[in-house]
Parts: sequence; structure tokens; C-alpha cells
Amino acid sequence: EEGRNGYTKFIFGAAMSFSLENNCIPLLTTKKVAWKTCLKELLWFIHGDTNNELLNKQNVNIWNGNASQEYLETRNLNYKPGDLGPIYGHQWRHFNAEYKDCDTNYEGKGVDQLANIISILKNPSTRNSRRIIMTAWNPQQLDEMALPPCHVLCQFNVTNNDTLSCSLYQRSGDVGLGVPFNIASYSFLTHLIAKHCNLKPGQFIYFLGNAHIYDDHISSLESQILRIPYKFPTLDIINIKKDINDYTVDDFKIN
Repeated sequence: EEGRNGYTKFIFGAAMSFSLENNCIPLLTTKKVAWKTCLKELLWFIHGDTNNELLNKQNVNIWNGNASQEYLETRNLNYKPGDLGPIYGHQWRHFNAEYKDCDTNYEGKGVDQLANIISILKNPSTRNSRRIIMTAWNPQQLDEMALPPCHVLCQFNVTNNDTLSCSLYQRSGDVGLGVPFNIASYSFLTHLIAKHCNLKPGQFIYFLGNAHIYDDHISSLESQILRIPYKFPTLDIINIKKDINDYTVDDFKIN
């Protein structure tokens, strides 16, 4: 079908699951995955940041196309270049807080979904809840975002009172480029929250709504599926910090 960014082949409704046990981290081995870029973006989300300049300073440029003045004007947004509006980080840490700009301090405003999840998971008497959910899809603020969220909702689940798993629902997934990145990102997030809350990592379960391949990616993917995968690497999170905001890329070691 013809979509917003070109022609795609797609299926609607797909799922994958990955074991995170024994510190496994599912970074695809049949193509290069820029895992440090992925991790820097994830930590940016965790901080509640929406300023692309903070990513650019770390040599992360994946949001540049959505952060330009020209693009923001197509969304009828009057932000300064680099301001992405109330996207993932804002919703994770300040859900539905009135958004002014990326430089405003939103401390204490909105709902801190991530802090609530950590509080629930750290308490053995509450961590078996079926309500441990974090959503980035906020209909009241979609028109203020440079890009409506693709990975819209994740749910955490604890088994045996000590093992943490995560499921993600993603409304739209670019199989060639975005999906390997999303697998890595939410697997990193699950490992991090497990470590932070003194739990063991279990599984990452990934549900996709519109899973699509762009026509200009087809030949590359036809080559990729002929490659024999290696065993996934493992992840060590070297330090446990008191505050989820204090982790840096240097706390993560890929083996």
C-alpha cells in the first residue's frame, strides 16, 4: 500500500518473543544495530527529555528529520528547531502535563508513570499487579507532538515474585530499520528496571499492529534473511543507582 513515507508491504498483527534470561540481550546479529545510539535515546526518554539538541550533543541524530523548522511547520507547531513536543519522555514522566516547550521544568507535573512502576515493582506485596502499564499514547496531546508515538504501550509482569517480563504494543513498525532498534530498546529497559528493582529479567514480548517493509528495503532484507545468526550477546549493568535518572551509557556492558 502507499503510506505516509512511500510504498510498503505489510501485515497487520504480528508478534515475537525473546528470552532475557541469563542476561541475554537480543541485539540482532544479521545486521548492525547501533546499540549505543539506542541506549542514549532510551536514557533520554527516561529523563523525560524532548529536546533533540541533547541527543545531537551525544552524536545521536535519529530525530533530526522530525526536529527541523521545516518539518515542525508541516505539523503546525511553533516550537524552536529541536523541540519535539510532548513525545515519549514527557508522557513517561509527566503524562498529560501542559506542554510549553522543551526547556520548561515539569517536575511534579503530570503523572510520573515510570516512577509509579518502579515503586510498585520494588514492593513485594504489589509487584504481582496486572496494572503495571506505561503508555505514550495521549490523545489530548497528539497534535502537539512532532511525531505521534509508534511504540505506544508497554506492560510489566512479575512471575515467582522475582522475574520481570515486558510486553510492548507498537502500532506501526518499520521492519527493516525501526524494529531491530525497538527490540533492543525495550529489552534494555526491561533489564534496567529489573536490575534497579532487584529482579531477574525474564522475557520481552513484542506485538506489532502494522508491521511493514518499505519497497526500497526489500533487496537488503532478502540478503539479510540468508545470513546465519550468531548467539545473542549478554548484558551487564555494572552499577545500581538510587535514582533511575542517574544511569549512563557507561553503566551498560555488552559481552
